[in-house]
Amino acid sequence: MTIKMTAISDRRLLSCLIAALLAVLLFALTRGAVDLNWRAAVTDVSSLHGTILWQVRLPRALMAIVVGATLGLSGAALQGLLRNPLAGPDLVGVTNCAALGAVLTLYFGLAGASWFALPLGGMLGAGISVAIIFMLAGRRASVLTLILAGMAINAMVSSLIALALNFSANPFAMSEIVYWLLGSVANRSNNDLLMTLPFMLAGWLLLLSSGRFLDALSLGEETAQSLGFPVTALRWRVVGGVALCVGAAVSVSGSIGFIGLVVPHLLRPWVGYEPRRLLPASAIGGALLLLIADLIVLAVPALREVKVGVITALIGGPFFLHLIYKNRSSLT
Repeated sequence: MTIKMTAISDRRLLSCLIAALLAVLLFALTRGAVDLNWRAAVTDVSSLHGTILWQVRLPRALMAIVVGATLGLSGAALQGLLRNPLAGPDLVGVTNCAALGAVLTLYFGLAGASWFALPLGGMLGAGISVAIIFMLAGRRASVLTLILAGMAINAMVSSLIALALNFSANPFAMSEIVYWLLGSVANRSNNDLLMTLPFMLAGWLLLLSSGRFLDALSLGEETAQSLGFPVTALRWRVVGGVALCVGAAVSVSGSIGFIGLVVPHLLRPWVGYEPRRLLPASAIGGALLLLIADLIVLAVPALREVKVGVITALIGGPFFLHLIYKNRSSLT
């Protein structure tokens, strides 16, 4: 039996996604080794239960929500810009390049020089990667060309990260590099979130304000130009927004893959395949998916906590293979 999905109104879709996100958030705040006393946690923030809620569980959940929303939005925008449904930030190398920028900032000791050094390193890496994609694949890249370009970028960047790991003499720096390779939202404070949130918010504004342009671009570059859109300037707006979003997100959470690929694909039929409508839906959907993935991390019994990047890869890898199998005739 085939299930046919039809587009629904933005208000209904976003309301359903927000309601699901709030329900999962409430559930996430109750999960942990300690049974939370809500009255004590709310009335006395300095108590044990208050510390657990406000300093441990809530920052972790908010980090998952913000980073997931950023990656989901970036994936939808990048797919609209390249007019390619497989243009996820991690598949085309944006996430890995952002991780390399953050790793090099840590490796050379620049992270301690200024509070914005680490996010800046991640954003520079993400911006450079998008420029390389345009040079390698071109503006009208086929699915196969885009995959090959992403494989080349990921292979090169992974080797550079491994090289930094091999030559790292500081055990602390080595553990931080491994953290950025695997991805996690654990052990991050409110200060970590506040440090990168302005950059992510700036990226959100750039991407969300490009929705009408992405709608026009889906009809072709010439059509978008004939409709009065300054194509070159708006293209760089999207590139800058993706660089800000992915760079800032990776600098605080490490490499978390497949959010930007899976979420837009799942939601695209529900928005009538319109890039503009897909942007806010993918942001909320990305937040929901990463928060669920982090709940799976907490549920897995292990001596050491599994990184959330591993869980998203286990979810996204088979999904990506399914997409390739489903669209194999168009890849040749």
